Amino acid sequence: MATNRIHLASRSARRQALLRQIHVEFDVLLLRTAPGREPDVLEEARDGEPPRHYVERIARTKASAGWEAVGRRKLAPNPVLGADTEVVIDGVVLGKPRDAAHATEMLTRLAGRAHEVVTGVALRDGDDVAFAMSVSRVKLAPLTRDEIARYVGTGEPLDKAGAYAVQGLAAAFVERIDGSYSGVVGLPLAETASLLARAGRGVL
Repeated sequence: MATNRIHLASRSARRQALLRQIHVEFDVLLLRTAPGREPDVLEEARDGEPPRHYVERIARTKASAGWEAVGRRKLAPNPVLGADTEVVIDGVVLGKPRDAAHATEMLTRLAGRAHEVVTGVALRDGDDVAFAMSVSRVKLAPLTRDEIARYVGTGEPLDKAGAYAVQGLAAAFVERIDGSYSGVVGLPLAETASLLARAGRGVL
C-alpha cells in the first residue's frame, strides 16, 4: 500500500474528485448514517452555536469517528480526512434543503446578496487531530422566481449546502468568489495539502 494513502470519511463525489486532482490516494470510509441506527456523526447545530464553531466541530467529529471505524473494521491505520461545508448568511447556517420548497426559500434568500461558505477540514492520525478552515465570500446574481424554479427543477440543489452547486449549473449565477474555489466546492485544496504534508502525506 502506498505510504501516502489516506481514508476519506465522506461519500461526496466532489471531495473525491478534488483529492484526485492533487493526486492523493484514498479509500472512501463510509460512516453509519442508516435510518434506525445511531449515526457516527449527528450533523445538527447546538442551540446558539456559532457557525464556524459548528463547522469545526463536525469536521473534527467526522475525522475522529472515521478513525474509530478504522480500528473497529481492522483497516490499514492511515490518517482519516473529514470535512464539512456550510453556507452562512446573516449568521445562520443554511444546511441542505429538505425539499424543493425549502431549496426555493434558500435561493430566494441568497439571490443578489453575498454570503460566506465555510469549510472545515480535519485530519486524524492516531491521537492527533489537525484542523484547518477556509472561509470564502460568494456573491450570487439577482434571480427571478422563474430562474429559481427552473434551477430547482433540475434537482441539482436538493443535496447541496445552501441549495446550489458552484461547480454545476449554478456557476451561471455566481458573480464573484473571494477566497477558495475548491473550498466552496467542498474541500479547500491548499489547506488540505498543508494538513497532509504535516502528517507526512505530502502531495508533491
